[in-house]
Amino acid sequence: MAKITGKYEVLYIIDPAQGEEGIAALVEKFKAMVEAEGTLTNIDEWGKRRLAYPINDLPEGYYVLMNFESNPAFPAEMERVMKITEGVMRCLTTVVEG
Repeated sequence: MAKITGKYEVLYIIDPAQGEEGIAALVEKFKAMVEAEGTLTNIDEWGKRRLAYPINDLPEGYYVLMNFESNPAFPAEMERVMKITEGVMRCLTTVVEG
């Protein structure tokens, strides 16, 4: 039988040059995407942190971790949108066991 929903977490890094309003707008955009397609269980803003290595010559990024449940096709679409969104430096989506 096909899996109806799955538990996922996505960690994404936002360029801190977006400013507080820009960062808040991106977090809200992705939060709204998840709520439209599934159930948001947790959102944890880690804030500005030093990167392990420079990305686009930037030493810092704003980290956000979101946990959600959705159908299996949604995480790929969300990653696609994140990769083409201005201000998102990196994103990683993983399946949470349990």
